[in-house]
Amino acid sequence: MVGLAAIAELFRGNAGIEELEAFYPIRRDCLADIPKTRFRPRVGKTLSARRWHAAFSEDGHLDIEKVLRRIQRGGIHPSIKGFVWEFLLGCFDPNSTFDDRNQLREQRRERYAMWKTECQNMVPVIGSGKYITRPIITDDGQPIEGEDCHVTSAVSDKKVAHWMLFLHQIGLDVFRTDRALVFYEDEANQAKLWDILAIYSWVDDDIGYVQGMNDICSPMVILLENEADAFWCFEHAMRRLRENFRCSTSSIGVQSQLGILSQVIKTVDPKLHQHLEDLDGGEYLFAFRMLMVLFRREFSFVDALYLWEVMWAMEYNPNIFSLYEQPDAALDSNSTQTLHAKELKRYGKFQRKNLQNGHVDKNCALSVFLVASVLETKNRQILKDAKGLDDVVT
Repeated sequence: MVGLAAIAELFRGNAGIEELEAFYPIRRDCLADIPKTRFRPRVGKTLSARRWHAAFSEDGHLDIEKVLRRIQRGGIHPSIKGFVWEFLLGCFDPNSTFDDRNQLREQRRERYAMWKTECQNMVPVIGSGKYITRPIITDDGQPIEGEDCHVTSAVSDKKVAHWMLFLHQIGLDVFRTDRALVFYEDEANQAKLWDILAIYSWVDDDIGYVQGMNDICSPMVILLENEADAFWCFEHAMRRLRENFRCSTSSIGVQSQLGILSQVIKTVDPKLHQHLEDLDGGEYLFAFRMLMVLFRREFSFVDALYLWEVMWAMEYNPNIFSLYEQPDAALDSNSTQTLHAKELKRYGKFQRKNLQNGHVDKNCALSVFLVASVLETKNRQILKDAKGLDDVVT
């Protein structure tokens, strides 16, 4: 389980200088109901703003090896988290210059504005600072009349109708998203999250919107002030995670990961695996939510964010930008035959170890091993107290 010791080290309660909750203030009436934050920045190990800026050359090339090393040791300081995430998720190439990135950022903002206008022309509430929580059309495309009617004529286009039918569900999920945070007391911030999710579901009509995407998108909205930048950060996160959300009547998106989780536990702890099977949990469906939204419901907001960035740093592939932007040019980027020791250092620890072992299974994500680690940590408690799957989940 490569890298799990490093992740566990982050949650040992070391005292830090800052109170992290100051960056993501909690509503007073919710303080007793949210998971306790255990992570604290580690002085000299967390990637600070000073070390982040020092990692760039004069024209903007990023020393990604130095950055990854720091993140893997202690996470990222909240003041720069969003900007670093853009690199970890492949929005930008570390080998690009400041000018290259500024140009690409403007191009992406223009593209997002175009999509937003397209959606706004169909549903004017988009971009208004408001959002909807009630259906706006019937199943057969007829507008639902009322004081807040948003559609004035019947919708015959199947893609448009399918998209419109989900808009109120996105709104209902947005209303419930991170409600403990002061940030979402402002309806304009909720509407910003809704706009991004609505536009993404229009652009990616193959997956559309699935519950849980709101939990993935919310941190991007909080960390990146510009709405278009937050959209593209979320869009790149979804490139990694979108197959998790592909569900049908016969399969779920994380099914292959659950299978790997089952194999891991059966190998490292046969007794625990047998106990879970006896509880009718041998398919590990109780871990579905953990893998789907990457522990957003199990950990505090602060802990989940640090967990994400450490995992992304450990899984980092320096060719990720090329893989997204120029896939044909990066077909052989994972070949260990062409990678020297110096080049391997630009990969995250987990990805580097996989490459060295010749293992490139996309479903074998670090999150699978992290779930396994959590189960192992709770081994005695599960074996002693778990009488059903609900006991395992809690």
